[in-house]
Amino acid sequence: MTKLIVLDVDGCLSDGKLTYSSNGVETKSFNVKDGLAISSWIKMGNHVAIITGRKSSIVKRRAKELGIKHLYQGVKDKQKILKEVVDSLGLNLYEVAAIGDDLNDYHMLCLVGKSFTPSDGVKEIKEIVKRVLSKNGGDGVVREMIDLLVDENDQREEFMRVWI
Repeated sequence: MTKLIVLDVDGCLSDGKLTYSSNGVETKSFNVKDGLAISSWIKMGNHVAIITGRKSSIVKRRAKELGIKHLYQGVKDKQKILKEVVDSLGLNLYEVAAIGDDLNDYHMLCLVGKSFTPSDGVKEIKEIVKRVLSKNGGDGVVREMIDLLVDENDQREEFMRVWI
């Protein structure tokens, strides 16, 4: 049973585009369907971690909005942080699902029980993950992953009860 999902940001939670205003302010877009699924996953007693290579106040804000307690930004060694999070929660790696889209996610995705990538993930990641999802990064791909995990965990009724 999956108890922890680990999310990459750029290319998974967002479409991977970096937009800067003329004042140098960075913007990102997040899919609300991803957000609803993430907050539901947490309300069901499961865990979520964001492990991302970039650092952004926007990601910090989004994590807070969704109730994500495990936020790691500016990470060079995602595998190391993943192991620390799993140990701190008293879990095993086979109880973890992760989504990533590019080479800096490679080692992390190799460690977990269930690994996913968006349909626009790079070919080297597509070759090693358990499942290539149908949606692109930022287009509800995290919702797609969570829906699959909820069904595999036999938690669909519990997932629905969070809102209905």
